[in-house]
Amino acid sequence: MKKDIHPQYRDVVFMDTSTGTRFLMKSTIKSKETTKWDDGKEYPLVKVEISAASHPFFTGKMKYVDSAGRVEKFQKKYNWGKKDAAE
Repeated sequence: MKKDIHPQYRDVVFMDTSTGTRFLMKSTIKSKETTKWDDGKEYPLVKVEISAASHPFFTGKMKYVDSAGRVEKFQKKYNWGKKDAAE
């Protein structure tokens, strides 16, 4: 294998922002934030909106998560849905 072409594979903490649940797993993702884990070591922190701790399939609870208003952003960006209303 060639040296210095592969991303660094290391432990990373993923935090579900809706529940506060944290997971420690290996990843190549880059992050500017760090956090301390239970073992006292500091690891890169990646925040995610939804994980197995908050997803309706795994929790059995129906919960609508639309923190950014994705549909409205799409409609505004592409002016979609306004043509039909004008006619």
